[in-house]
Amino acid sequence: MTDHDHADLLMLAQARSTQWIDFRRELHRYPELSFAESETATRVKGRLNELGVTYRSNVGGYGIVADMPGYAPGPMIALRADMDALPIQEDTDLPFASERPGVMHACGHDAHTTILLGAAELLAGRRYRGTIRLLFQAAEEVNAGAKALIAEGALEGVDEIYGLHNLPTLAAGRVATRVGPMMGSVDRIDISLEGRGAHGAIPDQGIDPIVCAAAIIQSLQSIVSREVSPFAPVVVTIGSIHAGEANNVIPQTCEMTGTIRSFSPDVHAKLPEAVERIVNAIAEAHRCRATINYTRQVPVLSNPEVNVRYVDDAIDALIGSDHRIVAPPTLAGEDFSMYLETVPGCFFWLGSGPAAEAEHAYGLHHPKFTLNEDCIPLGSALLAEIALRRLQ
Repeated sequence: MTDHDHADLLMLAQARSTQWIDFRRELHRYPELSFAESETATRVKGRLNELGVTYRSNVGGYGIVADMPGYAPGPMIALRADMDALPIQEDTDLPFASERPGVMHACGHDAHTTILLGAAELLAGRRYRGTIRLLFQAAEEVNAGAKALIAEGALEGVDEIYGLHNLPTLAAGRVATRVGPMMGSVDRIDISLEGRGAHGAIPDQGIDPIVCAAAIIQSLQSIVSREVSPFAPVVVTIGSIHAGEANNVIPQTCEMTGTIRSFSPDVHAKLPEAVERIVNAIAEAHRCRATINYTRQVPVLSNPEVNVRYVDDAIDALIGSDHRIVAPPTLAGEDFSMYLETVPGCFFWLGSGPAAEAEHAYGLHHPKFTLNEDCIPLGSALLAEIALRRLQ
């Protein structure tokens, strides 16, 4: 591709951005939770029909797998966007704010869906060898959509895969990439403790699961501080604890749920044993019976160096290397990592924050989250540029 081709792609995206932004605002107004994205999928299929792109629908829930074959055989490059919203009450004054109480696109998946459709529009009619596969994924927020798409053959024949996520604390017009581990693994723990109920004034006649739970919560932090190298990030968070109904009654049971994040596959492999050992030993010491369900949800998201270089080259060609930074690592999780366990590729951050002081913007999953829509045409052009470069 010539430099003129690069500029042309971005100029085309900017020229079409108004209609894309309107589409994004429609998605934002009517958000849908994980595995309930039926209206969103219908809107996506309508756009694909307009472009003449063939697709399979209801893949991995309401997911859509669309193929855009080129003029000759060649590799298959996949581009992915997620579609689901979050169970959050929107607290913005946007004229297109969510009209569904308690549901909000607080992570910008409405923009991701729009960006991938924009890329499809830019790619339509272009000459390239091979096939571009578009993956519109359901249920990213519950770490289940990628696994469901893969189980239904969405990666069959795919040679490489690329995806992005908006970042409101990075100014629109900037992009961040990282070689190797970039986002953390995500595990879930569910712990049930059974003691013996009693009057709160006669604790010796009972077995207190709340006291046991308190000891477990404290002791689990020793995994971070004493069982893992200080140079290997791990986070253990107990996010919910439920026990009892009355202030003067020792309850029979206590339920806890939590999340564990790590950044090293080797450390990730050791965590279940450590959790089970600590929980069972503390429970036994407190005369309680513990039941533990340890669920691995997504692995560490790690980008191969060569694929990051392909993305960096595309960024530099479109907007210049001075608009590209190295992404800092984060223990937030992303089920795009499931794809990267199967085929090589790259996941990167697309700035979606205000031009000034983006670092102070409301972050992802916040009820006041807003998105600088200038990121939409750039995101579309970048995905199209990456795919074309890999197929020319």
